[in-house]
Amino acid sequence: MRRRTLFLAATLASVPGLALAATRRSRPAGPEPRRITLRHAANGNRFSGIYHNGIAPDAAAMADISEVLADTRTGAIRAFDPAAIDILWDLGARQRMTEFLILSGYRTPATNAAVHGAGDSQHLRAAALDIQVAPARLPDFVETALRLRRGGVGSYPQQGFVHIDSGPVRNWGGDGTLLAAARAPVRVDPRVERMNRMAEAWASTRRR
Repeated sequence: MRRRTLFLAATLASVPGLALAATRRSRPAGPEPRRITLRHAANGNRFSGIYHNGIAPDAAAMADISEVLADTRTGAIRAFDPAAIDILWDLGARQRMTEFLILSGYRTPATNAAVHGAGDSQHLRAAALDIQVAPARLPDFVETALRLRRGGVGSYPQQGFVHIDSGPVRNWGGDGTLLAAARAPVRVDPRVERMNRMAEAWASTRRR
């Protein structure tokens, strides 16, 4: 396992910004490090620690996370997308959640087909997470994820989990419908509307 971790660390170090982070790990000051705790429900594998130094992801930590989020049927590992972990970290900070129980991370094509995943699922590129969320917290968790507008958000209240990914911005409910929070009209600050009207009036005088 140690050899596999070292290989992943070398692979992730080639990602822009990751190698730089590794050299800066021991330097004081600067942006606040990002810490996250993940536990995979299927095998109990766990990561808890700093995965990002505030400037860029840490290659060794991301290699460990990639092992934790490996395909559960085959054990296959793919370097996990740091952007997806960043989204989860941001959600945790906003929801005051310190630990996440992961139901699904990376999936091989065979595993994805076995669980009837979408043919273009972000799980296939190690960029998606299915997170178990307590029923009482799930609606607020989903709404917060939607308002981030960073990737995909899927809500599965009957199954008790939320899907997030770092792919295109989109959303769906367990029945395939657009989520209510995303359909809600955007409230514009009256002051902003007033400034927009003033700008349009000024622009119209320039066009005359």
